[in-house]
Amino acid sequence: MKNILLAGGAGYIGTELCKRLLRLDYQITVIDDLWFGNNLDPAIKLIQKDIFKVNYKDLEGFDIVIFLAGVSNDPMAEFSPSENFIQNAACPAYLSYESKRAGVKRFIYGSSCSVYGYTVDELYDENSPTTCAYPYGISKLQGENGVMQLADEQFSVISLRQGTVCGYSDRMRFDLVINTMFKNALMHGEITVNNPSIWRPIFHIQDACTAYIRAIQAPDNISGVFNVASDNYTLGQIGDVVSVEMSKLLNKEIKVHINDVKDFRNYKVSIQHAKLTLGFTPIYTVKDIIHDLFQKTSNITNLEDEKFYNIKVFKSLGKI
Repeated sequence: MKNILLAGGAGYIGTELCKRLLRLDYQITVIDDLWFGNNLDPAIKLIQKDIFKVNYKDLEGFDIVIFLAGVSNDPMAEFSPSENFIQNAACPAYLSYESKRAGVKRFIYGSSCSVYGYTVDELYDENSPTTCAYPYGISKLQGENGVMQLADEQFSVISLRQGTVCGYSDRMRFDLVINTMFKNALMHGEITVNNPSIWRPIFHIQDACTAYIRAIQAPDNISGVFNVASDNYTLGQIGDVVSVEMSKLLNKEIKVHINDVKDFRNYKVSIQHAKLTLGFTPIYTVKDIIHDLFQKTSNITNLEDEKFYNIKVFKSLGKI
């Protein structure tokens, strides 16, 4: 059975991915400096460590290394551009280099569809221009380039350009578009859509876990960049679904406020390459995200706790 290391595996995606990998009986180790706490199953081996302190000797014996660490969104990147470029560009390049030195067979990098920047009415595939002009998207592309250039016949590298991940995790976040709308509907009985015409590839967190599992299970000779998402939606479409579903669940009308705020991110992506090469097929929708959140967050008493918002935690850490 494959021995897998998840760097940054105690985060939003990693916490759920570890649960899925445990059920598949993989050997799992997480290295994480625990910026956002520890919500992992006690059965998982956890090493609290800065990834830059990891070297090839620490990585010997692992078959696959998955990079889930780094700065996770635009607000964090804009708050501290320097830390953003260190964590999102230098860190994955360093870890992939050390992984290759250690004899690791495959490196999987959690990239982002943010690299596409602002597009107009086009469905982008992996060969489309990457034109993002903002720190987060730039750094994710630099990290991707850093890891992909190491790929060869002995070292497979897979980069997953993820859509906007949403849904429930034991390491919960309410600073993601659908999660935020859900929280506002629950707390205030209304949601806000800042620009209804903007497109986003939305990614249910369980579909995201499936994408990583397909990358783990892909044949050894597979390397490349893959768009992965559940589906493409406008923010207006998302707002409509959240409003309708939460109105039913709460048995009251959830109002939608429409603003006209300019957004520097607008993209929709094709996932055909991942479907045909990795066998990745998403199965979840925005409606599924809403119902999953409604069922699983009832035990959270304070939805505005700082720990659910990455930028608030980031600022408290003094990452400037």
